[in-house]
Amino acid sequence: MHKLLPAAALLASASAASAQSVDEKVNEIFANSTGWFVNLIFAPLPGTSFPWIVLWLVVAATIFTVYFGFVQFRAFAHSISLVKGDYSDPNDAGEVSHFQALATALSGTVGLGNIAGVAVAIGIGGPGATFWMILAGLMGMASKFTECTLGVKYRNEYADGTVSGGPMYYMTKGFEERGIPAGKFLAILFAIFCILGALGGGNMFQANQAHAMISGTFGDYPGWVTGILLAGVVFAVIVGGLKSIASVTEKVVPFMGVLYVITAIIIILMNADMIGWAFGQIFAGAFTGLGVAGGMVGALIQGFKRAAFSNEAGVGSAAIAHSAVRTKEPITEGFVSLLEPFIDTVVVCTMTALVIIITQQLLIDETTGNYLLNEAGSAIATVDGNSGVALTSAAFSSALPFFKYVLALAVILFAFSTMISWSYYGLKAWTFLFGEGQTKELIFKIIFCIFVVIGAAASLGPVIDFSDAAIFAMAVVNIIALYFLMPIVKRELQSYTSRLKSGEIKRYNA
Repeated sequence: MHKLLPAAALLASASAASAQSVDEKVNEIFANSTGWFVNLIFAPLPGTSFPWIVLWLVVAATIFTVYFGFVQFRAFAHSISLVKGDYSDPNDAGEVSHFQALATALSGTVGLGNIAGVAVAIGIGGPGATFWMILAGLMGMASKFTECTLGVKYRNEYADGTVSGGPMYYMTKGFEERGIPAGKFLAILFAIFCILGALGGGNMFQANQAHAMISGTFGDYPGWVTGILLAGVVFAVIVGGLKSIASVTEKVVPFMGVLYVITAIIIILMNADMIGWAFGQIFAGAFTGLGVAGGMVGALIQGFKRAAFSNEAGVGSAAIAHSAVRTKEPITEGFVSLLEPFIDTVVVCTMTALVIIITQQLLIDETTGNYLLNEAGSAIATVDGNSGVALTSAAFSSALPFFKYVLALAVILFAFSTMISWSYYGLKAWTFLFGEGQTKELIFKIIFCIFVVIGAAASLGPVIDFSDAAIFAMAVVNIIALYFLMPIVKRELQSYTSRLKSGEIKRYNA
């Protein structure tokens, strides 16, 4: 028996080394094959360090906000009434309710961007990045309103009760209706980017950070193990289609959202005397030199980048989920969808930011000005010593040690729900390109699950770069279409508003 122990130990060591080499190989191949794409999307404006894509999103959100008369604030109360079902006719065409559509879309946005993304933004842009995240979220509500209204208006409704919608369809039909060429070309281009976005930000980034959280909490092990387990669970849900996805997300999203927010609130209230100071850091960092990367500009860039990655306003992805709603009034889903950036960025991201900013300050030794050390002699948590979900985990755990397990559960749920929602987005882009059919759908679902494993095995850097690039590439094409089609949305808004005031719009639940 004793003679067998060294052999067993050697076998275990060789297995671990082999597993590690698989992770490293996957990462190397992935990084080398996507670098050009990342560089293209995030190229800076000439003579500056400001990425052109960030300006593209900022300008679009501002234009939609002004063009629709600050609709995100005027229609906020009515949006809540719609989500409650006050104006829902069960006989309308569509597959899911307003609440289910919102939950499905939120499950694709309220995810690890809120946990890991905020940490990345603060780590690079300082506390001031939070201010720009909030502003981006508020303005992004108008972008979301525009694209989701169009998603419902130009969707395809099939005899079996299913629907297909999203930017691919309003680019094709909307442009044709207005007599504008190139709609089909833009639709194909968007569909390609959507598939890349689904495999990247909606899949690999989620699997990557889920593995980082799980292995950091329960012990280190190869990423592909997490990937295989996640892939199995994801496949079991997405094989049932949108109704299966909506059934899961309408239960998971409220639970994980409440769990995460309550945990954050507890930590914030434990340090209530520092709330005012934290907001002071946020505002000061937004307009002065507190931002780590170039003061105000660095904070602004990181804030808008991470907000856009988190809430996806202007990207067009959520329009795919909202297109399946049961309604005969396209504008109603535009109203419902504008709640997403508010919940995702203004509420959840701000909670994460406050926890990180407050706990980071608490971990500084007042005497030396250095970060406190753990038993191993290394800093418990530093902005530049942790990236992504590791920093958020350190921040939560510093308040109460067992909170890291709560956060681990939240991360798993966030990652899982985001992946199943993005699988639907990618699937609709896939069927737009290759046609409807169970076999074609199954092929994409298998490919999607393979990329779950790849994402868990790759390192954070290449994954987050590719994720950002793919999703922002969707926004480039989508926003071009929104500019051409926003007059149609305005007519829908004016028509619905006048009928609502006259009492023509029927309220089903008083």
